Amino acid sequence: MFTGIIEALGDIAAIEMRGGDMRVRIRSRDLPMSEVKLGDSISTNGVCLTVVELPGDGYWADVSRETLSHSSFAQAKIGQRVNLERAMAATSRFDGHIVSGHVDGVGEVVECSKDARSIQLRIQAPEELARYIANKGSICVDGVSLTVNRIEGATFDLNIVPHTAAETIITGYVRGSRVNLEVDVVARYLERLLQVGQKPAPRGITLATLAENGFMKAR
Repeated sequence: MFTGIIEALGDIAAIEMRGGDMRVRIRSRDLPMSEVKLGDSISTNGVCLTVVELPGDGYWADVSRETLSHSSFAQAKIGQRVNLERAMAATSRFDGHIVSGHVDGVGEVVECSKDARSIQLRIQAPEELARYIANKGSICVDGVSLTVNRIEGATFDLNIVPHTAAETIITGYVRGSRVNLEVDVVARYLERLLQVGQKPAPRGITLATLAENGFMKAR
């Protein structure tokens, strides 16, 4: 599990295609590699990857076909910068929100502008993820825990404060940038719990469904 608070930046140093999937080498001068061991999980632009080799200045990890089909790793390039976060320790403080590292889909930056010292982003998410994104709710973008300021359909707005911009790859975003999205896991589990035992299973969560299951008062 991760928190969405970026620990270090790195870059993709090598890419090897292996029988339909991928092995990548991530290099980082800032991640404390002396504390990383084989089998550890590291969030790499929001994707939970398992360390399979330790060359000293970073790590190698395998990227499965499933991950390639749901993340921006399908378009990965050598030299590309990435956000990094090691898995959360049981004794750590919980600073962001619950992040699994299981990317739900790829979004696209449709607007990027300055607002005083902040960066304003507007991102278009896949339509099927829209029902999990809530105003003032949490969303993970390339591994960064962020708060949704506004949602309209499958398009949502974010405000990036100077510290977050300086510690992540967000300053490199431009219109058309593709980003990994992970929606709030609580929303996904809530939907699944409401579906169990109902035939046919409802599409998404409605106000009526919430009322019927005791989550709000029926009108």
